[in-house]
Amino acid sequence: MKDKAKLALYWASSCGGCEIAVLELEEKILDVAAAFDIVFWPVAIDFKVKDVEAMADGSIDLCLFNGAVRNSDNEYMARLLRAKSKVLVAFGSCAYEGCIPALANTRDPATIYDWVYRDSPSTDNAEGVRPQTANTVALGGNGNTGTVELPVFYDTVRTLDQTVDVDYYVPGCPPQAHQIQAVLETVIDCLQNGKPLPPKGAVLGAGDKTCCDECPRERKERKLKKFVRPHEIIPDPDLCLLDQGMVCMGPATRSGCGGLCVAVGVPCRGCYGPPPNSLDQGTKMVSALASVIDSQDPEEIERILDGIVDPIGTFYRFSMGKATLGRALGARIPEDGAPSS
Repeated sequence: MKDKAKLALYWASSCGGCEIAVLELEEKILDVAAAFDIVFWPVAIDFKVKDVEAMADGSIDLCLFNGAVRNSDNEYMARLLRAKSKVLVAFGSCAYEGCIPALANTRDPATIYDWVYRDSPSTDNAEGVRPQTANTVALGGNGNTGTVELPVFYDTVRTLDQTVDVDYYVPGCPPQAHQIQAVLETVIDCLQNGKPLPPKGAVLGAGDKTCCDECPRERKERKLKKFVRPHEIIPDPDLCLLDQGMVCMGPATRSGCGGLCVAVGVPCRGCYGPPPNSLDQGTKMVSALASVIDSQDPEEIERILDGIVDPIGTFYRFSMGKATLGRALGARIPEDGAPSS
């Protein structure tokens, strides 16, 4: 009997939702188990990094890598799994575009450390202790010591393909279960029947249009005098949310999710990333909003735009890692991991 293909899953800088989404395959997870030997999945099975290090290069057929690259440990695992995997997939928004972790790129690391370890109302740290990459600690009461090590906190959050070569992308925060199933079935079919894999760099488990194209709501392209937040109105169940003044990222987001959020009255957040042929999700959304503002007066336009409470967090919630904005400039974390004050 031919050996089954080898599958690895890894969780870097992310919330872990992509790992849970795999379990949402429900009984289809049995098809995955039938087609693959899972050789690395630390969140679910007791594997160690040394197990992967001992594998031959290219011995893993498929690796689903979720999470951005925030620190040196994330980078080490990205490079290790790239070497060991025939096919490496940036799985989910964090690996694909940076997602929530990459919003940290709007601040320099010293500011982040100051808030977490000094300025936050919930912080009780009178001694000003901050994490170090290495610290000597006592082991028991016999005078022995050991070294505790932490990863280096990087200046910039990076996407997976800004760190290593990536074969495919699966967008979503998290990817939808039916899309994960379609991706895995495609790979299984290729491995078992000798079919060619999709072209390298393809976005799998997604559409080739915008979320608006799969939205069931009616768009009338109304002009707006104000923007509202979701809790401020009870939306018409049939009318486009953007027409009702909500900042819905549908015009700047790739299709493929099935319009699940907009169908229940929640504006699209943009988790499937920009649509094809769009380099920057935020600027595409700004362009879309510019076309619906009902004013030519600069002061009134500014007042209308003030209704968008968090523009960066709204337009780049999922794609800051690849934004043309770049990142904030400022203090950098030295090699010992402690930011300058």
